[in-house]
Amino acid sequence: MEQPAPTPRRTATDPDHTDTLHLELPTGLTDPGPVPAPPVLATPGTAAPGTGVEAVVDPVRPPGPSPLAGPDLLDSVPDWGPADTPVGLLQLVPVRLARDLPLLSGWMNDPVVARFWELAGPDERTAEHVRAQLHGDGRSLPCLGVLDGTPMSYWEIYRADLDPLARHYPARPHDTGVHVLVGGAGDRGRGVGTALLRAVADLILDHRPACRRVVAEPDLRNVPSLAAFLAAGFRLSAELDLPDKRAALMVRDRALRHAL
Repeated sequence: MEQPAPTPRRTATDPDHTDTLHLELPTGLTDPGPVPAPPVLATPGTAAPGTGVEAVVDPVRPPGPSPLAGPDLLDSVPDWGPADTPVGLLQLVPVRLARDLPLLSGWMNDPVVARFWELAGPDERTAEHVRAQLHGDGRSLPCLGVLDGTPMSYWEIYRADLDPLARHYPARPHDTGVHVLVGGAGDRGRGVGTALLRAVADLILDHRPACRRVVAEPDLRNVPSLAAFLAAGFRLSAELDLPDKRAALMVRDRALRHAL
């Protein structure tokens, strides 16, 4: 459940794979493409299910189009649909700050979350972090994890091969990364995170045919997170010295998805 790594300083090696590829955004990807509208969590003026947070219409943008500014580098995450999990029906819903910021900021100010995400403080601090992705180049999409109609987790689905993280490990084209936090203390430590991680990794592999691996880089100190990734079918590939942490490179391989 980690915060994205800042600009890296040096590369870690992985004896199982080839050297890191230097990957650039292709020419022509500076113009935004069409993006489908995300699902609606609740009718404007009513509470989003289970949250008490009023679902409001973004005053800057009309309802419907996603606020993403960049091209679609992630194969239309809003179109992936729900995933059935042992703990309920999960759907990834792109974040809308006008609707979701109070909920997200509340989670970020939980001491357990703040230790690793380092976004505790006023709402604007979380907003700035999320806004950079919503109006970025399309390589990362922030989403709510909505379980049986209730927003209960936060996800960042990102192109790890186009991220600064790629300088630290032998990245392959279309490697897709995940950052995740489970918002409610009652959903932690009882297998919910494991079930959701496996489901989201499966969604990525099902809907991104060019992606051969789902990767993550949790802090090595975050033992519950490491355990959840391992139980969800990820393997520990390497330990990475990132600028802000020592991380575990967790990998779920397409070739092994049904074996682990």
